[in-house]
Amino acid sequence: MAEKGVPSEVETLLTAGREMAHVATSHDDRPHVAPIWYYYENETIEFVTGGRKLENIRENPKVSLSIEKSENGHGQWHVVLFGTAEVITDEDELWAGRTRLFQRYRGRDPTLEEDGEPPEALVRVDIASTVYG
Repeated sequence: MAEKGVPSEVETLLTAGREMAHVATSHDDRPHVAPIWYYYENETIEFVTGGRKLENIRENPKVSLSIEKSENGHGQWHVVLFGTAEVITDEDELWAGRTRLFQRYRGRDPTLEEDGEPPEALVRVDIASTVYG
C-alpha cells in the first residue's frame, strides 16, 4: 500500500547506506529505467543526469525510483518512490548537487581532473508517495 510522502522509517533506509537507485522515466509510452546515485533529504531525491533520462524528464516529469538493499541475493528491504521531477541547470546548484553525491558515494568532493565536467542537469524529485517493505 502506498503512503503519502516518505515515512520516517523509510528516511532512515534512504540515508543510511550507499545503495544505488533505479529511476524510471517514460519515452514514447515505454518505460526507460537506469541506475543512478541519489541524495535524499526532506522528501526530495536529487541526482545528476544528461542524455535520454534528462530528455524523458523534460517531456514527462512523472518518475519513479526503486531502491533495494540485498545481501547474497536476499532482499533486506526495498523502497519505491513516486514523484514529480524538476530539472535544474544552474551551474552552482548542479555543482552543489554533484558534490553531495560524491560525498555520499565516494567520501570526497568531485574534481574536474579526476571526475570531469558534471552532467547537464541536477534533477530534484518531489516525492508524492512511497511503497516499501
